[in-house]
Order: sequence, then C-alpha cells, then structure tokens
Amino acid sequence: METPVNRSSVRDLALDLIKCYGYRRHDEPFMLASGQVSRDYIDCFAAFSTGERLRTVSIAMIQLAQRHGMTFTLVGGPTMGADSISMAIAMEGGCGWFSVRKQPKPRGRMQWIEGARLTVKDRVLLVDCVATTGRSIMHAYERVLSTGATIIGIMPIIDRADTARRLFHSSGVPYVPLFTYKDLGIAAVKVDDREH
Repeated sequence: METPVNRSSVRDLALDLIKCYGYRRHDEPFMLASGQVSRDYIDCFAAFSTGERLRTVSIAMIQLAQRHGMTFTLVGGPTMGADSISMAIAMEGGCGWFSVRKQPKPRGRMQWIEGARLTVKDRVLLVDCVATTGRSIMHAYERVLSTGATIIGIMPIIDRADTARRLFHSSGVPYVPLFTYKDLGIAAVKVDDREH
C-alpha cells in the first residue's frame, strides 16, 4: 500500500491523536475493564472518532505489519475494541475483516465470529484497541485458531502492561503493539501474574 505520508510521521500523528483526544490522567485510581487499577485513562474510540483519524491509525498499523513482514488476508479481533480499527484496516489495506463475539450469537447459526468467514487458507492479523491483561485478545485468538486459519500477528493499538506480551510469548505468533505505555509516558498497569 502506498501512502503520501512517511512511516515515522504517520505513527507520530497517531500518537499525537491519542495524547490530544484519547488520554486523561485522573486524580484518583479507577478500575479498568480488565479489572486492574490505574489513574491513566486511554480512550481509542475518542482518539480515532473521525474517518481521517481512523485512517491515520490504520495506515500506521498496516505499515507496522509490513515492517514485520506480516502479510494477511483478514483482520479482526474482539468486539467491540477491534471493530472500527479492523474495518479501517480492511478498507485501507484491501482485505477482509471480522469480529469475535464475547458469547455466541443466540440464534440462527449461533456463531462466534461475524463478518468474513474464516478458512484454513486465511492469514489473520489480530488487532485490539487497548491491551492490559491480554484476556480479550486471547479469547479472540482461541476462536480464530478453532477455524483453522493461521494467525500471523497480534497488534493492539496500545499495550498498557507487559502481561499480554508474556501471555503470547509461547505461541510463536509475533506480538507487536503500535504503542506501549512507555510511548505515552505513563506507568505500566500492574497485573498479578497469578490471574493467568
């Protein structure tokens, strides 16, 4: 994919969008969706809430995948954290997208995965907005593996801790976040390893 923006500047722009529109520091600690506690709130939905901003982060993620030699036919991840970025990457990169449900659809085909139908021929890039413990993306990982598709990489927009990287280390699948807590200049979320 060709883009008029060079690699470093599009990534830098995506980071600026997070800092400007998606990051807030709270006086008091609060509970994250993962169950962990932090003072730093990161809202990727707000940061990338326009088509232009969403295109910026999708280009940054496609370029990161290219730098790591990741070629993929499908992109997706856990609903709803991965939905908008999956669709944006699919549009920008010319591939298919899918979304992994938290629970199977209660009627019809009772499927776990919506969007593209995954097959053994597919090469999948798993994405998510923010990873803390890695549990939601692990759920998607397991569902995708059950289809026979090959997962070629795991790429959250932001990794808030070092836990997800350790979680996927033994899988042999590259875990490459676009940004980490270090890029935002915030403390890593402390996760009790006994939870995994």
